[in-house]
Amino acid sequence: QVQLVESGGGLVQAGGSLRLSCAASGRTVSRYAMGWFRQAPGKERNFVATITSDGGNTNYADSVKGRFTISRDNAKNTVYLQLNSLKPEDTAVYYCAADPLLSRLTTGHGDYWGQGTQVTVSS
Repeated sequence: QVQLVESGGGLVQAGGSLRLSCAASGRTVSRYAMGWFRQAPGKERNFVATITSDGGNTNYADSVKGRFTISRDNAKNTVYLQLNSLKPEDTAVYYCAADPLLSRLTTGHGDYWGQGTQVTVSS
């Protein structure tokens, strides 16, 4: 089993930055693809970004390209999401997920999910 715990969310003004962290425990996730998803109030959960197990390839939703950066440190069993140039529409609960298969993760079917961290962007 893998436990994922997100942190780093908070309230920030538009144009600001945050860095989210997702710490994994229970098992190393160095061979797992990792990803970030978000869910705004009253909306479904949507893909934000994914990263391959070795960190060599990343993928982003069009809405966050050029503003968000996903990275990972396998030695620390942690994945990060740097959020820059934040907009009010980025307000959501951000979830971390892990799966052995990138293809499953990309479609939102990860084996393991965290509880989420709230990001609120004020205008």
